[in-house]
Amino acid sequence: MTHNEPAEPEYPQSRFQPPPGAARILLIRHGASAAARESEPFPLVGGQGDPTLAPDGHEQAKRVSDRLAGEPIAALYVTTLRRTVQTAAPLAERLGLTPSVEEDLREVHLGEWEGGLFRKHIAEGHPVARRLAEEQRWDVIPGAESNDAFAARVGGALHRLAAAHPDEQIAVFTHGGVIGQAMALASGAKPLAFAGAENGSISELVVTGEHWLVRRFNDHAHLD
Repeated sequence: MTHNEPAEPEYPQSRFQPPPGAARILLIRHGASAAARESEPFPLVGGQGDPTLAPDGHEQAKRVSDRLAGEPIAALYVTTLRRTVQTAAPLAERLGLTPSVEEDLREVHLGEWEGGLFRKHIAEGHPVARRLAEEQRWDVIPGAESNDAFAARVGGALHRLAAAHPDEQIAVFTHGGVIGQAMALASGAKPLAFAGAENGSISELVVTGEHWLVRRFNDHAHLD
């Protein structure tokens, strides 16, 4: 190359930037909730078990707050179930934000296994629990919500939140089943492929119109 020739353009790798108008949605699973006892079913809200946080859950909520306190979060959302409200409380106090309730991001309805029975049957290897894993269908549980109904309400809620927060980041305190469903919708995976997000973990979607990107799943570095 001679002195007068222009330098060849270079194209370095760059960090990810959300598309214009996209919403960044942090999906935080609530902290660990109280242990289930068959003799003391959880109270029900709208037909769904509503345990409070266990002591470990309150500690996880504080660690979530420490992790996210410096983030540019425009809004907080919780569900109708108090374990999400309690998990959001430390961050809400630090940021001076009042969480809004998004009812459609409550946990999948477990039918006859609500009130704590789901945990018992999973722990004991109930035959229907094995069918749940094999068939990837919530409604193998008697009276439980169907996959289609659950996907529709979770997808609809996330579309609404994304439309309300273009070019913003929000934090949604929700449930393991909801996070798994959101990841499956974004990735086209099987319904239960993303089961098992840790209590207090952070997952992230970038949503713009019908285009969803998975940025992370089950980030729990702040809990270790």
